[in-house]
Amino acid sequence: MSLIPSIFGNRRSNVFDPFSLDVWDPFKDFPSSLTGTARAPETSALVDTRIDWKETPEAHVFKADVPGLKKQEVRVEVEDDRVLQISGERKVEKEDKSDTWHRVERSSGKFMRRFRLPENAKMDEIKAAMENGVLTITVPKMQVKKPDVKAIDISG
Repeated sequence: MSLIPSIFGNRRSNVFDPFSLDVWDPFKDFPSSLTGTARAPETSALVDTRIDWKETPEAHVFKADVPGLKKQEVRVEVEDDRVLQISGERKVEKEDKSDTWHRVERSSGKFMRRFRLPENAKMDEIKAAMENGVLTITVPKMQVKKPDVKAIDISG
């Protein structure tokens, strides 16, 4: 419990919890049209799904944090123009009239992220797996053929 009020409105800092993730958002009370972050209400909750993209010598690897979702609730699609699309939805937990909620921080709603894949991606060999709330998508790369070099003898 916080004992020290903050100078930023009603936000209080918790001096006893060094791991508190209570971060002040200066744009929280502004309309989204002023901040340039116009988000549809149905997608605002999970729109910031975190995804890492790394390239190895053999493949492009995407890792998305989707905690609490089952693989049936996540979609991975590839469009003809080489666009990888990751989407899903976390449903709102059902409320029981006898429940008393003290805090609601877990997000719910739809999310969608899109990535344009490079020319060296093998589109027909993409694989996806999900384990412990992490979706891993592996996009193998085509091997770049090295040009054949032929030595030419110099006469004369």
